[in-house]
Amino acid sequence: MASSNTYRLSCSVPGHEMDVRGLASTSFPEGAFVSVSRDRTGRVWVPNMGPNRSFTEMHCMHGHTNFVSCVCIIAPNETYPRGLIATGGNDNNICVFSLDRPDPLYILKGHKNTVCTLSAGKFGTLLSGSWDTTAKVWLNDKCMMSLQGHTAAVWAVKILPEQGLMLTGSADKSIKLWKAGRCEKTYTGHEDCVRGLAVVNNTEFFSCSNDASIRRWHVDGECLQVYYGHTNYIYSISVFPNGQDFISTGEDRSIRIWKNGECAQTIRLPAQSVWCCCILDNEDIVVGASDGIIRVFTESDERIASAEDIKAFENELSQSTIDAKTGDLGDIKMEELPGREHLNEPGTRDGQTRLIKDGEMVQAYQWSVSDSHWVKIGDVVGSSGATQQTSGRVLFEGKEYDFVFTIDVNEGGPSMKLPYNVADDPWLTAHNFLEKNDLNPMFLDQVANFIIENTKGNTVGRTETGHSDPFTGSGRYVPASAGGSSASGADPFTGSGRYIPGSGPSTVAPAGAADPFTGGSAYSSNALQSTSAPTNIYFPKTDPVKFEQANATQILAKLKELNRGAPNEQKLSDDGIQKLEKLLSTVSNLNAAEKPTTEEIEILWKTAHWPEDIVFPVLDILRLAVRHPVVNEQFYNEKDGVQFCNHLLNLMGPQGKPANQMLVLRTLCNSFAGQWGQTLLMSMREMVMSKAMELRAVSNKNIHVALATLVLNYAGCLHKVANLEGKAQCLSMVSTILEVVQDKEAIFRLLVALGTTIGNDGTARDLAQSLGVKSQINKYSTVTDPAKLGECCKLVLNQL
Repeated sequence: MASSNTYRLSCSVPGHEMDVRGLASTSFPEGAFVSVSRDRTGRVWVPNMGPNRSFTEMHCMHGHTNFVSCVCIIAPNETYPRGLIATGGNDNNICVFSLDRPDPLYILKGHKNTVCTLSAGKFGTLLSGSWDTTAKVWLNDKCMMSLQGHTAAVWAVKILPEQGLMLTGSADKSIKLWKAGRCEKTYTGHEDCVRGLAVVNNTEFFSCSNDASIRRWHVDGECLQVYYGHTNYIYSISVFPNGQDFISTGEDRSIRIWKNGECAQTIRLPAQSVWCCCILDNEDIVVGASDGIIRVFTESDERIASAEDIKAFENELSQSTIDAKTGDLGDIKMEELPGREHLNEPGTRDGQTRLIKDGEMVQAYQWSVSDSHWVKIGDVVGSSGATQQTSGRVLFEGKEYDFVFTIDVNEGGPSMKLPYNVADDPWLTAHNFLEKNDLNPMFLDQVANFIIENTKGNTVGRTETGHSDPFTGSGRYVPASAGGSSASGADPFTGSGRYIPGSGPSTVAPAGAADPFTGGSAYSSNALQSTSAPTNIYFPKTDPVKFEQANATQILAKLKELNRGAPNEQKLSDDGIQKLEKLLSTVSNLNAAEKPTTEEIEILWKTAHWPEDIVFPVLDILRLAVRHPVVNEQFYNEKDGVQFCNHLLNLMGPQGKPANQMLVLRTLCNSFAGQWGQTLLMSMREMVMSKAMELRAVSNKNIHVALATLVLNYAGCLHKVANLEGKAQCLSMVSTILEVVQDKEAIFRLLVALGTTIGNDGTARDLAQSLGVKSQINKYSTVTDPAKLGECCKLVLNQL
């Protein structure tokens, strides 16, 4: 097929009544694409078989009650062999369509503001980004997790091909990498809102920004290259199949084709905002813009538009107007410009812009290498000495608006200008206005209601600049960034005779290393060797796994020693020590008839507030005590439970003492032994699990075992419960901890937790697949020491 290596117009596709905001090439039909628009519709376009080289609308989709902002294709599966179409809109919803009906199959609700970006991954996973500052992970018709961390609108999302990695780009100028629902890395470098992301391969991606730059990143955090060429905001970016070349579109009225790291071609459009682009399988380029027209460009001589259509496009381009203040033309002084004779000199590169003076007008021309002549791309307005052309709307800072209000917030202070288009969200406009002018957020309602009151009765007109992006222009929202760090404290147990919490005589297995599946039905390593279809003895594990080994003599000796150095107001009397000794004896033997007294429990609670350096033996008593029904109810009742749990979480902080961290985790695990503890910990699940996850990077195998056990106990409680959010959090924790843990016992417990979570829930199983868990655990299937690790892993893999 002949090719000129230069992209030229193939066809223009009218149909939408307003801005085209999103495009995506489809899996079916061949050569087709989907577009979405501010006219509240989505449309499927298929190539014509005839000689006119255009596209025909095959399908029109309705479902949104406001503008449609973005679109992506969900890959074909057994249920939907043609794939699905997902669209996001200003109504805060995501609509999912099939290709054989105009209304949605289902609507995903959960975002609190406009859904402005979507990306689909394996196994039907969908990632969405919103003005509400969050991204959400969806599986089928359920929200599985919410990614929180950005401080402004999430404008761009992408799912990387492997390992369940996800990317989000935001108006806070940053990009974040997520693994299993947790932020693994933040990329900084852009100086303005990040508007688009594109995947290059498993380890690299592109980003584009309002700062008019494109960056190529490695997932490890390194910025590999920065590309400059656009002169205004860049809205979208798409990568060619070769993984190197790409295209970009922006507010400078252009689409740019990048090859070998350079801008090889610039194509101007007769529209100010070129919102979106996609690349078809035949490498034709599709672009959507603020004039509502879709245009297709091709390198193929066979698919180039007719001479009449190209002439019509050039005429349309020549009749458009360019605002010197918002375009890429710089500060123009009309008296210094050359005349038309300047066009007799050829250009030096494709896309070169040249301005000439023609009477009282300033005109812009672009050099076309393929046609070897200058193509007029518009008349320039707003330049020095030129006629200011408007359309009956108000010009403010180089852009036209339906209204420009004068706002007096502070009596006696300067007035402030608030530009507004009736197509915009008044609340978001008010928010941006307050941010820009550094005003107190308390004025939000007042400003928004002022806008609403003063624009009543106005409807959206079909004007190009009226469809402005709420995060572009001088009033866009660009908040400050934030950061933080964490560290862990030193282990207080040193010396040859040190006390190790949870340890016992040599005849007792060290706490944290013992197999939780012991007793009369203990696993025998030979049990599975002689059968071709092994029985699953590992999961689901629905009864709580506890840490019960203890050396009471060592605990009490350490308690008495540290009591001598306790603050006077917290120091225990001899009677208090005797009561704790009696309590320890009682809770060590849960079958004993004697019960802990209220006074003993109160003393335990009081000493649990000892300074962090000396509280660890008290925590060791506490983790044994919460197994007892009386103590469990006393600490986890409705009146005192939240306070007790919060106290434990404070001791477990990432900057705390490792011994305290481990003992609190063990206490939480043992708390599942009682109904009161289980109920409260389930109600505080999100907080407890999030706090616990802060310890995943601590290099301590006992902490890792305790952390894995906590996940396992939560998984057991959720096994027969229809709580997808809870199961998603368990899967997220399992996947994240597997990235750092080395201890085989901890890994085994994580595998049991994984099997318990997905065992009877197809949706949870699909989510585990989408998170890349299968590739994480594959390596453990061949482990033979201990045998239970390899065998449990194989059973989990069979489930996946």
